[in-house]
Amino acid sequence: MSTAVADHLLARKDAVLERLMALLRLPSVSTDPAYAEGMAATRNFLTARLRELGLQKVQLLDGGGQPAVYGEWLGAPGQPTIIIYGHYDVQPPDPLDRWVTPPFEPAIRDGRLYARGASDVKGSTLIAVETVGAFLAAEGKCPVNVKLFLEGEEETGSPSIRRIIERHRDLLAADAMLSADGGRASTSLPTLNTGSRGLCKLEVTLRSAGKDMHSGRYGGAVRNALHEMARLVASQHDAQGRIQVAGFDEDAAPLTERDRADAAALAGDEAAFYASTGALPHGDPAYGVRERVTLRPTIDVNGLWGGYTGAGSKTVIPAEAQAKITARLVPGQDPDRARDCIVAHLRSHCPEGVELFFSPPGGNSPSATLPEGHPLLVAAEAVVRETQGRDPVRARIGGTLPITGIFREMLGIDTLMFGFAMPDEDVHAPNEFFRLSSLEEGLRAWPLLLSRIGQSSAADFAPWRHATQA
Repeated sequence: MSTAVADHLLARKDAVLERLMALLRLPSVSTDPAYAEGMAATRNFLTARLRELGLQKVQLLDGGGQPAVYGEWLGAPGQPTIIIYGHYDVQPPDPLDRWVTPPFEPAIRDGRLYARGASDVKGSTLIAVETVGAFLAAEGKCPVNVKLFLEGEEETGSPSIRRIIERHRDLLAADAMLSADGGRASTSLPTLNTGSRGLCKLEVTLRSAGKDMHSGRYGGAVRNALHEMARLVASQHDAQGRIQVAGFDEDAAPLTERDRADAAALAGDEAAFYASTGALPHGDPAYGVRERVTLRPTIDVNGLWGGYTGAGSKTVIPAEAQAKITARLVPGQDPDRARDCIVAHLRSHCPEGVELFFSPPGGNSPSATLPEGHPLLVAAEAVVRETQGRDPVRARIGGTLPITGIFREMLGIDTLMFGFAMPDEDVHAPNEFFRLSSLEEGLRAWPLLLSRIGQSSAADFAPWRHATQA
């Protein structure tokens, strides 16, 4: 396979690095309106670069929130059409006093590029963008048809993504998606991220009386809403951490031998895992820690409140309590069904006379998995073997990337995550960094991957397309 495009990129590695540093100086925090100017400046930077590289139909795709940046090159008839996904928004930089150097002033120390968004995910996104441009500059064409889609709301849960797809469904039609987001799972082993867990969420309000009451006058004679809520949410697990919600994981696909072998290869030191957070072990003892955090479903209480939470004391028996609950889901699980199982469990364990109210359904995401034999997986594993000298370990992400499930549902396409971030790069935390060695590795691997995918035709992807929902 020709390495001309990779050689072209590596010869210009310093210029790519300078461009990345310029991108990192733009404070594109999507969740905070105070950064609106930085978001707009980042979109301007990216649209200008896409036009400069020779992309066509460069535009903003608006779904009512932060627009996505789009550009395409469709000069390869009969070849696959691949959406290349990245996101340009970043997490807030707080707490600022924990940064060694300012978060939006990129600094290189010991072979690492420090800045907010360096690892998540401007580094990997720019690698993908520059690769497309390098094909057009060095060879005058790409081996596949390309549609670049750079989202501006990934860090806030992609709230506008469905509306963007609804408005631009024809523009976004493709055979598959490559994501620059979703980095590597190990600093020592070559890995490929082949999927992520899904998510369902709900808020619960419990009411045990018509009003708050004085604990001296009523204590010992009436139900306390916080006590009832605590018992209720605790009933979802046994003492060891096994989920006790009836039917919750009945539709979960069973783990394969390959799933468990890959998890074992990435298991690491479990004692160090717990020591790194000061946390205590918990969870189904039938599974190792790596399996629990990537391959098995979970139910977690994320917030619990009620009564008086201000300074000092108030001797009150609260009449109402609230809880926020989320569940991470695995292949096979339907998010709406999982939510229904949790609701049914809480209702069945609620004492008579105590009322429960649930937030409306919405915001759920299914698990995403790249199936065995998919052309993207075959191509990527071949590239890893060529560049790393061994087969990659397949890894799943314990978190949720809404874009993967949503694109599968609405556009009928699967996603391979081919990012170059490492798991120890302090994403979402002070002193986030991206290894300079990862920049070079990405500039070698992305051209090889697109070339390898280009050995397939659009027809080769047809069996892997899914029925879509409007």
